[in-house]
Amino acid sequence: MMGMATELAAVLLAIALAVVHVGAGWLRFLQTVPRSVWLSIGSGVSVAYVFVHLLPEITARQAQLVESADRFTSLPLSTREHLLFLAVLLGFGAYYGVELFANRAKRENGQETTGSRLAGPSVFWVHIGAFAAYNLLIGYLLVHRERPGLGNVLLYATAMGMHFVVNDHGLRDHHRDTYDDVGRWVLAVAILLGLIVGYAVAVPELIVSLLFAFLAGGIVLNVIKEELPEERQSRFAAFAAGVGGYTIPLLAL
Repeated sequence: MMGMATELAAVLLAIALAVVHVGAGWLRFLQTVPRSVWLSIGSGVSVAYVFVHLLPEITARQAQLVESADRFTSLPLSTREHLLFLAVLLGFGAYYGVELFANRAKRENGQETTGSRLAGPSVFWVHIGAFAAYNLLIGYLLVHRERPGLGNVLLYATAMGMHFVVNDHGLRDHHRDTYDDVGRWVLAVAILLGLIVGYAVAVPELIVSLLFAFLAGGIVLNVIKEELPEERQSRFAAFAAGVGGYTIPLLAL
């Protein structure tokens, strides 16, 4: 059960994360080639959070799951031994599929570089719907944490805020004016809705672990697809600074 200070922080941080989506379009200095150092730093921060904080938690929970005697032991041992890591893989694969779908539609429309809308309405809603679900999950996990405590909530929200700036940049590149007019508002509302669902619906600890594992896979994929394309001219030094700089408070907590 979260303390009063942590509950208040979760609400304020959800609002702050929603504001990141609403206001990210105003950060026009990020839309440069070579890639803005701030985007590469943000990618580094979110990757550090996954590898230094989430994956160790997932590994520890996976070990507990294998040893547990609850109803999930009805699953085959081979599945239980890898269950949370399968969820990581599922998150990675799901958002890889979404990205391939959006990129293929953009190429088929022949609109990679011109126009205010780079894909049709159906592609837009599939793409935004997938990220709305992503944000709903992030908002939900502000309430239901693997580790309790105000410090952990702050670290989580900071990493997700940096990650949102990176995601916004990629989604705006896909959908241009349509994202600014509609998409960013959908994603902002999804964060707040996730928080509300988090307070209204509690799930078993294992489900929380599975949700965090799925999120970890999605974060890794979304960072990789933003940083690796050659045309982005990403900045490795800034990415490394984000990784190293955020690893320090993660290890200190």
